[in-house]
Amino acid sequence: MSGGILGRGGLLRRHRDFRLLWCGETAGKFGASVTGVAMPLVAVSALDASTFEVGLLSASAWAPWLLIGLPVGVWVDRLRRRPIMLGAAAVSLVLFAFVPVAARLGWLSMGLLLTVALLTGAAAVFFQTAYTAYLPSILPPEDQPEGNAKLHGSASAAQIAGLGSGGLIAQLAGAVNGLFANAATFLVSLLCLAGIRHREPRASAVRTGHGAGALVDDVRAGVRLIAGDTWFRALTLFGAASNLALMGYQSIQVDFLIRDVGLAPGTVGTLIAATSAGGVAGAFVARRVADRIGTARAMLLFELGLSAFALLIPLTVRGAGVLFYVTGGFAVSAGVVAGNVIKSSFQQRYCPPELLGRLTATAAFLSYGTIPLGALLGGALGTVLGTRAAIAVMAAGVPLAALILFFSPVRRVRDLPTSRGPALDPAAGPRHRDGRGQPARLGPDAGA
Repeated sequence: MSGGILGRGGLLRRHRDFRLLWCGETAGKFGASVTGVAMPLVAVSALDASTFEVGLLSASAWAPWLLIGLPVGVWVDRLRRRPIMLGAAAVSLVLFAFVPVAARLGWLSMGLLLTVALLTGAAAVFFQTAYTAYLPSILPPEDQPEGNAKLHGSASAAQIAGLGSGGLIAQLAGAVNGLFANAATFLVSLLCLAGIRHREPRASAVRTGHGAGALVDDVRAGVRLIAGDTWFRALTLFGAASNLALMGYQSIQVDFLIRDVGLAPGTVGTLIAATSAGGVAGAFVARRVADRIGTARAMLLFELGLSAFALLIPLTVRGAGVLFYVTGGFAVSAGVVAGNVIKSSFQQRYCPPELLGRLTATAAFLSYGTIPLGALLGGALGTVLGTRAAIAVMAAGVPLAALILFFSPVRRVRDLPTSRGPALDPAAGPRHRDGRGQPARLGPDAGA
């Protein structure tokens, strides 16, 4: 990655609007990471929540992808994306600031936490869909891989800082007060996004259909886009299976580390932050590895090869045994973020711009939609089998999910394509295009 995450002489130095978008997104990711530790800790320490309730809390944060993900994609394609991001950041700011205020008034309950998780999750659906579709409007195609790498890399760095800070804040000031810090990060995000000078044109007539019929037709267009394209279909199915397994163990990992392993909240935050460092490493090497071996092969290396280390996580015990957790989590984070960098650049170049919002939301509906199911499954298995056994079952699902990519057309080409057309039919063999628009070089197992 040219210039690394901080990009000396790169986009962060020469492109003001991208710099503000980067700062706003990074601040939001930091706040979300604080929440990822603080909310479960509030539930466990302040409300004595059960393992299932902790899983339900994580599920509530992701459930909006199932409930509103598809229509949000249509709205994002019809409307200007920046105002949507501003509104989502403002809603998150108010909701997270309300939780500690409610606690001081004696209103804190699991019902309140679940409601806040659900509403902030809905705001995240709007923000994530809009910002993914917004990036190509401020960056030319040749800068988009660098932009995606920087956004994913800084998000991982923010996650490290946020997770570590979340545990530390919870230990020093209390888990509930940690949400004040989260609210402040969304204020920073709001101010950064407000400073962006680029203004999108008004939506074209094609994008501004009205009525329920037009909405349904646009939703169907997004579904057909994924169902009818072998590349989108393979990546979306993999994302759905992978997220089910990932959230299955991540939703109960705080409970596992505190109750089964016996660690203090501050230590838990530090360990989770250490595993998230893998995301920074993944973002740093993603473009370099993809340039050297091809984007499709790099996707398999990151998503299948590194995911096998998830099997180390359930072996975690106190003392030196925490290295199992750190090693496994670090490798999984590196693989996930590196794969996301490659996938984001592929989608932004391969998908028609007028369909990018619908692609993002439809893919997220299917792949993120399994996240609340994974959280519920993790909580249920933890209740029935015990937390360690549940962690083991769900962690084993991470490398198993990556087999979807291995048995897809991704395995048969060197690079993912950059434009849609008949030449992209997997049966066309050598007519596949690589990441530079040239005929792709097939691997030794092509056609197997």
